[in-house]
Amino acid sequence: MSAAPNHVVIVGRDAPLWLSAAVLRVALEPAGVAVTAVELPSRLTAASVHASLPALEALHNLLGLDESALMRGVGGAFSLGGNFVDLTGQAPAFFHAHGAHGAPIDGRDFFPFWLKARGLGLNAEFADFSLTAAAAKHGRFVMPDEETEVFGRADYGYHLPALAYAGTLKSLAIRRGVEAHQALNVSVERTETGDIAVLDLGEDRRITGDIFIDATEGLLVGGAREAWTFPADRVLTALAPAFPSIPAYAETRAWARGWTALHPTQNATHLVQAYASDLCADDEALQAAQAASGLPIKDASVRVSEPGRRLSAWDRNVVAIGEAACVFDPLHGVDLHAVQMGLVQLLALFPASGDWAREQAAYNRAMAERYERVRDFQQLHHAVNRYGASDFWTRARQAPISADLAHRIATFQARGEIAPFEHDSFQADSWRAMFVGHGVTPDSHAPIIDATSPELMKHEFRRILSFIKDQVERQPTHDLYLESFCGREPVHG
Repeated sequence: MSAAPNHVVIVGRDAPLWLSAAVLRVALEPAGVAVTAVELPSRLTAASVHASLPALEALHNLLGLDESALMRGVGGAFSLGGNFVDLTGQAPAFFHAHGAHGAPIDGRDFFPFWLKARGLGLNAEFADFSLTAAAAKHGRFVMPDEETEVFGRADYGYHLPALAYAGTLKSLAIRRGVEAHQALNVSVERTETGDIAVLDLGEDRRITGDIFIDATEGLLVGGAREAWTFPADRVLTALAPAFPSIPAYAETRAWARGWTALHPTQNATHLVQAYASDLCADDEALQAAQAASGLPIKDASVRVSEPGRRLSAWDRNVVAIGEAACVFDPLHGVDLHAVQMGLVQLLALFPASGDWAREQAAYNRAMAERYERVRDFQQLHHAVNRYGASDFWTRARQAPISADLAHRIATFQARGEIAPFEHDSFQADSWRAMFVGHGVTPDSHAPIIDATSPELMKHEFRRILSFIKDQVERQPTHDLYLESFCGREPVHG
């Protein structure tokens, strides 16, 4: 049996490159694995932003990143979820919160009780039973502690200006021992079997390795790609002034020909807008972004969006990470999460010998499922939207969806249950928040909860809402937390 791989070479740019380099170096250093990073020119602008899911915090902890220093250094903000608003006036707003909704009643899951109570006239929304949603709506920030954990999971993500975040990760990776090179481009020399043998960086610089990570848009990896159907094929990013009081959440605003997301940070508001080029020209999209945000914008740029995944993310001795493996719709800001998913799975299957056929097959199978679960969550928003009869949103409702997503929709519609699938990045309460927010009302609830007395159910509802109210009043405002925790200068005026 040949020796285990001991040299990983990563080619990429910006956060995908440096997050990969730092994570692999920290995780594999005890095994004697060297990591080399080849940095290609950045494609970021001042408006670029990473809107992370809560799972990123765990990766930061692995890297030993001090959260306070990170947020102070990059000017980031915290996010407790996302508010979805319909500017067409057809559907009510709803909040998708990070974290749990409600608490178990009589030893059983909260949601069926809420569903039953709604049918009996309860006027409290599902998000009203979420501590993080309530805090976000009141301008507060919840840092999970023992008391909140007893009640239920309280999670948060980040809004991270992409240029500064990439710089922080680069410094960390180099400090931890990653060998770094810069190149305008790379050319690849392959063996007879198709493996990469050498990377030529120009100027007589040649790099060899055992495993190569493609953290570009797919410059190293080969193989077929599967296209996914989403209504938007253009993404506009732009920068706007910071809010005087920084919301602890993102807001996605639907308009007739697309949607506009606002991601607040300490020093600016980052706009991400998705639209269809056959329905809206780029100059019209810029005007729509200004109108949808209500803010003066600058540094606008447009890129093409082509969602889909590579059928084999690990091909020969090349592992595709992030965009090289899968391109998502910009909804929910999952691009950085895609990088994290690939890294975590690779570390779980990193070869112990030079024969990695089984690891490769397992990786490709798992990553296909992981990517498809995220795609389904994104497509759910489009498939069940109530944003009027415009061409864009009609097209979104009529787009084909996977059999798994169709099963999930049918199962929820029938009895309010979330069909379980392996490798799901989003918790059941996230799926419920999206279903309920879009007005999907289940036909029935789980009958087992009917054994719980109405008196106990009412008591528990009151207890939960009282706990949330008391906790929200005790929490600091998001602005105050950023000032005390991150050293942000207070805003006067």
